[in-house]
Amino acid sequence: MTSKALMLQGTGSDVGKSVLTAALCRIAKQKGLRVAPFKPQNMSNNAMACAGGGEIGRAQALQARAAGLAPHVDMNPVLLKPQTDRTAQVVVHGKALSAMEAAEYMRSRDQLMSAVLESFERLVAANDLVIVEGAGSPAEINLRARDIANMGFARRANVPVCLIGDIDKGGVIASLVGTQAVLAPDDADMIKGFLINKFRGDPALFEDGVQAIEKATDWPCFGVIPWLKAPSTLPAEDAVSVSGGASETSGELKVVAPMLSRMANFDDADPLRLDPAIDFHWTPPGKPLPRDADLVILFGTKSTIGDLQFLREQGWDHDILAHARAGGRVLGICGGYQMLGQRINDPNGYDGPPASVPGLGLLNVSTVMTRAKQVQPVTGQCARTRLPISGYEIHVGHTTGRDTDHPFSIIRNTPEGARSADGRIQGTYLHGAFSEDEFRYSWLSQFDADLGIGISFDAQIETALDDLAANVAKAADIDALLQLARTPDVQSGSG
Repeated sequence: MTSKALMLQGTGSDVGKSVLTAALCRIAKQKGLRVAPFKPQNMSNNAMACAGGGEIGRAQALQARAAGLAPHVDMNPVLLKPQTDRTAQVVVHGKALSAMEAAEYMRSRDQLMSAVLESFERLVAANDLVIVEGAGSPAEINLRARDIANMGFARRANVPVCLIGDIDKGGVIASLVGTQAVLAPDDADMIKGFLINKFRGDPALFEDGVQAIEKATDWPCFGVIPWLKAPSTLPAEDAVSVSGGASETSGELKVVAPMLSRMANFDDADPLRLDPAIDFHWTPPGKPLPRDADLVILFGTKSTIGDLQFLREQGWDHDILAHARAGGRVLGICGGYQMLGQRINDPNGYDGPPASVPGLGLLNVSTVMTRAKQVQPVTGQCARTRLPISGYEIHVGHTTGRDTDHPFSIIRNTPEGARSADGRIQGTYLHGAFSEDEFRYSWLSQFDADLGIGISFDAQIETALDDLAANVAKAADIDALLQLARTPDVQSGSG
C-alpha cells in the first residue's frame, strides 16, 4: 500500500485539532491501518520523554497511543517551550538547542523545514497513513513567509488539508469563510473541506450554517462533531485548557495546586483529578490556596525562578508555609521540587535570566541549574515502600542536600528526590508516577483516608480514546475524510 497523509488545520488555537487527530489515529488503527501522528511544530510546555532520550509535545504522545505506537521524536520534530513572554527553548528532533528571542526564532525558523521533512519522510516510509496536525491557524498570514507548521508544510509536502472550526467559541461561519478569504489562492486550494467541532445540541439546527459555509467557500462539510466528554479525561496540551475553581469530583481527600504561569507537564495531575476518591482543585492566580487542603502540589514549570517569583506575587508562598506549619503535606514535582528547597542558583541563565534566589525552605536541599538537560523514561522503586515506580524526567538542574538522604524513589539504583524528616514535605523529578495505580494508592495511603478500591488510570484513558473515536466516527463522514489523504511529495513543491 502506498503511504498517504492528511493534515488537520484549525481556524485558531484550541479548536480541537489535537483531539481530532487522536480520534482519526484511533479510527484508522481500528480499520487495520498502520497510522502515525505528526506535528511539524508545536508550542507547549507539556512534553513527554521518548525512549532513547528526546522529548515531544504531550499531545503527540497521546496521539501515538491512539495509534498503538510508542512516542517518537519524529512525531514532533520542532517543539517550542516558552520560558518568558519573549524567549522559548527550541527543541529539534527531541534535543534542546538553546533559548532564543521570539523575534530571532521567527527570522530563522524556515531553516528548520529540513528537520521537519526528515522526520516526516521517516514516518511516511514506516506507515500506511500519517495524520498531520497544524499549529494555531493558517489565517495568521503575517507568519506565512517562514511558516513550517501550516500551509508552509502542506504546500512543501503536498498534503491536503481539512480545516476545523470551533462553533463553541462563536463566529464559526466567519472563521471558516474568513480563513479562505485571507489565504493566498494556492494555500486555499490545499483545503479540501471542513469540520465543525464542539457543537452543543441538535446538529440539524446548524444545517443552514453548514450550507452557508459550503456556498461561500465551495468546500464540503465532512461532519458536525458534538461537544464530547471524552477530551476532558485525556491529557491536555496547553495550560489554557486547565480550569480553576470547582472540582470535578468530591472525594474525601482534598488536593490543591496553584496554576503557575509557566506550568509544565501538568497532566501529572490527571490521575488525581479524575479519581472520584479525591477532591482536586486548581487554584487560579489571584485566589488564595484553600486552607482545608490535605495536600498541596507544586507541579513542574519551564521557568523555576520565574514561576517562584510569580508564586510569591500571588501570596501562595505564605499559604504553603502556613499549610506546612499546620502539619499539612506538600509535594513538589520537577520545578516544584526545586522551589521547595533552600536556594535556586542559575548563574549562567540556563533556565531563564541569570539569578540566585531563596526557595520556600521546606526541604533541606538546594539546586544549581546546569546546561545538560535530563530527558528520559525511567523505572525504579518507591523508596518508602519498594513498590515499582515508573515515569519520565525532563529537567535541567542538579539538586543536593541533607533531605536527599531520604529519597522519593530509587532509579537505576540511585536515590532520587527528597523527603523531610517527618515525610510531610516531598520532592521528585519524576513525572508520570501517579499513573501507576498501585504506587498512587500506596502513596496516598499516608493520609489515612478511605480511598476505596481505586481506579485504573490507563483503562480510563483507553476507554476515553475509544469513546472519542466512536463519537467522531458517528458524527463525521470518515470514509470521505480519509479518501482525501494522498501520497505526499517531500522532494518537491513550492513554499
